[in-house]
Amino acid sequence: MNYKVLISDKFDAEGVSRLKNTPGFEVIYKGGHSKEELIKDLPEADCLIVRSATKVKGDVFNYAKKLKLIVRAGVGVDNIDINEASRRGIIVMNAPGGSSITTAEHAIAMMFALARNIPQANASMKQGKWEKSKFTGVEITNKTLGVIGLGRIGREVVKRAKGLKMRVLGYDPYITAEHLSHLEIEIVDLDTIFKESDFITVHTPLTEATKNLINKENITKLKKGVRLINCARGGIYEEEALVEGLKSGHIAGVALDVFTEEPIPSDFPLIPFENCIMTPHLGASTSRSRICCCYGNNR
Repeated sequence: MNYKVLISDKFDAEGVSRLKNTPGFEVIYKGGHSKEELIKDLPEADCLIVRSATKVKGDVFNYAKKLKLIVRAGVGVDNIDINEASRRGIIVMNAPGGSSITTAEHAIAMMFALARNIPQANASMKQGKWEKSKFTGVEITNKTLGVIGLGRIGREVVKRAKGLKMRVLGYDPYITAEHLSHLEIEIVDLDTIFKESDFITVHTPLTEATKNLINKENITKLKKGVRLINCARGGIYEEEALVEGLKSGHIAGVALDVFTEEPIPSDFPLIPFENCIMTPHLGASTSRSRICCCYGNNR
């Protein structure tokens, strides 16, 4: 008996090929499905594999006639209505290890880009300018990095930051300090992260507890001149608060890979800020990561 596997988002060709060549699977893959295409192909699927683009919510479940399994090729499952899936007897799984390293590396890359104004300087150079003094940056060494969320990705960030000779503060209310002792960093509360960090990076899911974790009400708690990084989920930083912080100068820079609305609208309020660096949800976008997420987590 062959199981029909529907891959509704764009995946690495090698990962898809491996699945197609695995006995017992009949794979449906079109390089990315619209909602209309998803609804058309879903009734025959036993398994649905998604990344972040496909939203498995609402009326989509009405077409899941045979569905037994939803696999999120990545970590976050906020694009899947888990309660509704459970009610229908559909198992939801994710691949937490597949994108850990690549997302951690992207967060570090964003930190360097913020510290040294690399995207801005590159854009200036391509306009034929030589604005050396305009793009004076800051050193990473001996700066304090606050890491919020010390799961797989957060821990990979910690390892790299320590190698860069940074002082690392960590916060995670769900893991005891005892279980984090091997990281050899300072485990502190959120207020300490806000007060002492030169850079802050978040690596948590988007939940009621983490939504707008930094907002208009608490932004003044942040160290003046802080630089913020988000390669986790849009909405963890309140985007309106980031606008206010950049306008006032309280925040020196922001690097975002994720947004509350993706793709971002043409009138997205952070677009005009030169010290806001943005990438289109590239955290897990490496060829190796896509293979691991699609086919397995072994590296």
